[in-house]
Amino acid sequence: MRERIISADGHIDLPCLPTNLFTDYAPARLRERVPHVVERDGERVWTTAEGTYLGHVGGVGPHGAPQSKHTSPRIERMAAEGLYEDQARGVMRTTIPELRAKDMERDGVVGEVIYGILLLASSLKDPEAAAVVVRAYNDFLAEFCRKLPGRFAGIGVLAGAPEEAATEIRRCATLGLKGAELSLEIGMVPLWHKQWEPIWQAAAETKVPIHLHSIGAPLDPRWQDAGGKIFRYVAATKTTAFQIGMLEVLSEVMWSAALERYPDLRVVLGESGIGWLPYALERMDAEADQFKDLGLTLLPSEYWRRQMAASFQDDRTGIENVERIGVETLMWGADFPHPDGTWPDSLEFIDKLFAGVPDTTRRKILYENAARLYDFPLDPDAPN
Repeated sequence: MRERIISADGHIDLPCLPTNLFTDYAPARLRERVPHVVERDGERVWTTAEGTYLGHVGGVGPHGAPQSKHTSPRIERMAAEGLYEDQARGVMRTTIPELRAKDMERDGVVGEVIYGILLLASSLKDPEAAAVVVRAYNDFLAEFCRKLPGRFAGIGVLAGAPEEAATEIRRCATLGLKGAELSLEIGMVPLWHKQWEPIWQAAAETKVPIHLHSIGAPLDPRWQDAGGKIFRYVAATKTTAFQIGMLEVLSEVMWSAALERYPDLRVVLGESGIGWLPYALERMDAEADQFKDLGLTLLPSEYWRRQMAASFQDDRTGIENVERIGVETLMWGADFPHPDGTWPDSLEFIDKLFAGVPDTTRRKILYENAARLYDFPLDPDAPN
């Protein structure tokens, strides 16, 4: 019998949300200012009030590109399971709890942590509209999770000024969401800045973990509109390196001393990869004496093991260094339904990745760590 598996990184993307979600939620005066669906050239697309394209209804991944324009071996594999064919005819399996659970079951997954509409709300230039988007999505996600208790853990989205985000963290707690995501934006104020204090405080008080999901580095404007072989060079480089930027995110959180000020604060790096963590922890520990004035009383690696965690999907280097990182801080995730995920072949990926790994280590990374952090039912055979 296979072990129980929780995917600590899954997504609900804008292209598969109910097309009336934001317009129905918004007050009348804001309905034209929230993301909505229009018809263009015979196709239904999501757009902003300014007409900015946000993706095709039922499109592929977070950006909603048509499958014909956005393909890869993993996309083709998911297409073979009928995922995009269903989306094209309006059956959004990723946003219907019962259908999503079936897709997880065929992948060997019994529980899933679901991140939301990455960067959508924070990218809107209209604070009122962004606030509506956040509340509407978080309400939708909470109801989604309630339909199958114990099956999904929802990560709410945050946007707006830190004080507003702190208020939404407290609301996420009342909704039963298991975390809140602070969007990482290119050029944002570093996380060591004092402006983020309301978020750390609210998260610690409510025990709602803050999630920081990898987004990659900014695109060099010289290649913004490049096509052909140039685009392939850019795509290959970004795809290879996009998780390494999380080293700076981790450093900002660590040196902010928020983990010192708030021992109940939990911070999760989503889809960050883990192979780089031994170097990062070693490097921060080596510099701890030099930066004692920043307020840390423990080594950074000690805060890491006490209060932080990371999710990954396919990282052999990380698995080979589990003891240096801290097995209790690691969680596997399928990244469903994104193009660089492992669905519907997660069991094959897992068996290859964890070959030779002790059962106790495997069980913690694949199930127990996420179960404890997100309140999934613990395996009755697992130690308390």
